[in-house]
Amino acid sequence: MTHEDRPDDMQELVTEIARALVDEPDAVVVEAVEREESTVLRLRVAPSDVGKVIGKQGRTARSMRTILGAVSMKHHHRYTLDILEEDKHGTSDH
Repeated sequence: MTHEDRPDDMQELVTEIARALVDEPDAVVVEAVEREESTVLRLRVAPSDVGKVIGKQGRTARSMRTILGAVSMKHHHRYTLDILEEDKHGTSDH
């Protein structure tokens, strides 16, 4: 797979989707954690916006994961999404 074929912009894609959904777009942070054959995208949003990126019955989060799954199949590189919840002091509960 050449560099042009690699979806290096998946972190940016998840960031832009999340910013479009939340009330505090400046609080959106997506960290990419590279592993051997996969990349974990860790999404953090303002505490008041967590429900917006998860959606009713998890539908919004599931939709984002479906997109990542389709890219994973095409590029033979697994992408997963973790939505991290933070308390009001900015510390993660994970």
